[in-house]
Amino acid sequence: MGGAESGAISRDEHDFAFWEKRVDALVILAQARGLFTVDALRRVLEDMGPEAFETMSYYERWVAALNQNLVERGVYTVSELGARMERIAERGVTYGEAADE
Repeated sequence: MGGAESGAISRDEHDFAFWEKRVDALVILAQARGLFTVDALRRVLEDMGPEAFETMSYYERWVAALNQNLVERGVYTVSELGARMERIAERGVTYGEAADE
């Protein structure tokens, strides 16, 4: 982080989880719509501090930065996001449970 020594980097290829691909797509779409810039994304990522880099995965940090930028731009409020997350949680934890609605 920030030029600090981090040791060897694994260059092995890995498959992305479905949600990681979605986060990447959302960031690209939000930037294309002018909702924030790559600099704004980086600002939020850097503001997270070292603990985020130690406890969160790459795409967990990205989704947090995406969310922060969209809240700052007034796309939605934290309250609106919380209410939406509650409605989604009520659907169930699997696609099958959600389809039964």
